Amino acid sequence: MSLIRKLASQTAIYGLSSIVGRLINYLLVPLYVRTLSLYDNGVLTDFYAAVTFLLIIYTYGMETTFFRFANKDELNEKDVYKTSLWCVIISSGLISFLLIIFSSPIATWMMYPAHPEYVIYFAIILGIDAVTSIPFVRLRQQHRPIKFVTGKLLNIGVNVLINLFFLVACPWLLKNQPDSFLLKFYNPEIGVGYVFIANLIASIVTMLFLLPEFASSGGKFVKSVMEKMLQYSFPLMFAGLAGMTNESFSRVILKYELPYSMTENIKQLGIFGQCFKLAIFMSLAIQTFRMASEPFFFSTSKNLDAKLVYARIMNYFVIVCCMIFLGVTLYLDILKHLLQPAYFEGLVIVPILLLAYLFLGIFQNLTIWFKLGDKTSYGIYFAVFGAVITIALNYALIPAYGYVGSAIATLICYFLMAISCYIVGQKYYEVPYNLKRISGYIILSIALYATGNYIRLHIFHAGSIIWFLVMATLIGIFVCIAWIIERNDLKNVKSISN
Repeated sequence: MSLIRKLASQTAIYGLSSIVGRLINYLLVPLYVRTLSLYDNGVLTDFYAAVTFLLIIYTYGMETTFFRFANKDELNEKDVYKTSLWCVIISSGLISFLLIIFSSPIATWMMYPAHPEYVIYFAIILGIDAVTSIPFVRLRQQHRPIKFVTGKLLNIGVNVLINLFFLVACPWLLKNQPDSFLLKFYNPEIGVGYVFIANLIASIVTMLFLLPEFASSGGKFVKSVMEKMLQYSFPLMFAGLAGMTNESFSRVILKYELPYSMTENIKQLGIFGQCFKLAIFMSLAIQTFRMASEPFFFSTSKNLDAKLVYARIMNYFVIVCCMIFLGVTLYLDILKHLLQPAYFEGLVIVPILLLAYLFLGIFQNLTIWFKLGDKTSYGIYFAVFGAVITIALNYALIPAYGYVGSAIATLICYFLMAISCYIVGQKYYEVPYNLKRISGYIILSIALYATGNYIRLHIFHAGSIIWFLVMATLIGIFVCIAWIIERNDLKNVKSISN
């Protein structure tokens, strides 16, 4: 139980940077839908989807690799850090240089021939972010959450402030105080480009914040350590690319597969991208848990009751995710006002994506067996399996169902990945997961959502006090049932730990 409490406390600490920071960053959603056109929001969705793939290439699994090698007794942790840092610095510089050199043809290929500067912005952003990812991961490994949280919040805070300056303050000044000296820094023709500029400035500020971690790290670059780390990390990179296909491929391909003009397709992409962000709460839960659980699982793997702890953690993780699913879907009529009415047609994808993220979280929990066993090649197999499903279903479903087809493809992909990872993993590292309990929680949450949706449509008007209380009651029913089921096992875990 003490181990689970330790994980919970670390999840809460690291979650501060993710939850608070991403919620602050989430304020940009209503900002973008109110200050930028549907087309510009499509441009944002398009570029940031492409960036997710590139960032994996930039870091090539070195974050997880650092955790693994830093915990090996025969290696010097400082040497591991310095080696991984220099690997990423050199490779990032080379990739960014190539992107800048070929920015014009890349922009043309992406259907934005008039804006090669977008590619240049991201070449610099990605290079900086890849390099700073190594100091950030070391802060996690050294259990220094305060500096980690501060750095992450600084990045998001600067990004939000610069966005507000260029997208809100400057247009207001241009209209009301056209003689303001601040307008010397503003050109309204740049438009959506200011979003990328804000991201670039935030990345630079974050790198400056982390400079002490570069200067005082100690250690040295060791070629033999580099070779072993690359051998471990490259399978993770390919697994990450395949996995990101499941996450972002739909947003990359959507503008090419929709049966409209390219301009209209990009507008549809804008609707899809902003509604996609309403699933942020489930995404946050998964990201936060992964940050804390990865070093936790590695450090507790030698404990005698480790497998029992992993099984219990899975139960609690699913319970929390199901509560998030209910909270978002039952109160979607409130959350939708973060968007503009033009985006409401895309809300149908939100429950589908929330369930998809839930199964993604389950899958990420299950992957611990091949990470602990140094069988990272299995990460490639599962990710490629999911990528094949994602690609095939997107090509099959988008022409008929549009972005709803993409959401369905994502759900099917993550569900099948979780099932396959469990089946294979139990052969190599058997963990006593309670499948009946886990599936029961998911089915119960879906049933309660369906009940709430029926009540909203046929009994109580959404937005009324009675509707609000009824939705809260449905969530309360889930919480009570989960507590009744889990309380005896909590007592058993306490007795084991004592």
